[in-house]
Amino acid sequence: MLARRRALGSRGGKRLVVCVVGMPGSGKSVVSRVAREVGFDVVVMGDAVRDVARERGIEPSGKAMRELMQALRHEGGPAVVAKLCFPRIDRAGQLVLVDGIRSLHEVEAFRGRYGNVVLIAVHSSPRTRFKRLRARGREDDPRTWEEFRKRDEVELKVGIGSAIALADFMLVNEGTLEELEGAARELLEKLVREANGR
Repeated sequence: MLARRRALGSRGGKRLVVCVVGMPGSGKSVVSRVAREVGFDVVVMGDAVRDVARERGIEPSGKAMRELMQALRHEGGPAVVAKLCFPRIDRAGQLVLVDGIRSLHEVEAFRGRYGNVVLIAVHSSPRTRFKRLRARGREDDPRTWEEFRKRDEVELKVGIGSAIALADFMLVNEGTLEELEGAARELLEKLVREANGR
């Protein structure tokens, strides 16, 4: 596996940045896990926001984090979270996957800095996502359909819907975990081959 990672990421000098967007529960974390297996370094946009929360003494709860992201966007513009990720991407290898895109402004910030940027959307129906989030049971996951819908509305107001609609590639995740893993691996390996000129 390690030899394969080196082979995939060692050709060509240009960094490939793959951005992943999707509503909560769509399967972004599965795509990120597969990307690591393929040889990508993964940058989670929420980690940059959590760093700011620690610096400001804010408890990293779901509601507090959403409010902080809104405040950051108000202070630094719609691409501020992407800009906070630049140092992490700069330290990463030639293959980077960015998990947690919320708007096209963020994608454009990455394209402006890195050039070779591909946007992948992961899509699942609301009912499928709600079932997954309930089963996942993280502290900030919605417990009721109403909470779920409100959370979706917040995400959509930021611009996530436009990023999903205008993605370069779409992975539809209504089947099994194995189906999503296979589709993600196939797409990521194809993108690496193209970036390496093969």
